[in-house]
Amino acid sequence: MAHARTITATPAVAVPENRVTKPSIWTRLINAIAEANMRRAEREIAIYLQSGGKFTDETEREIERRFLNRR
Repeated sequence: MAHARTITATPAVAVPENRVTKPSIWTRLINAIAEANMRRAEREIAIYLQSGGKFTDETEREIERRFLNRR
């Protein structure tokens, strides 16, 4: 007579799938600075475009030269 081997399941450990962690203060600070810089650049570009008229290749190069290559 053959005996069937019974396999007992081990209890599953509950792991939250959608665990949301709060970013650190440093991450939030860096993100806030980056967003502020982006908003400032967008404002300056909007002002520049309002005074210039059409958006041409030359305009794009001037925007990159003036606003995006700051260090």
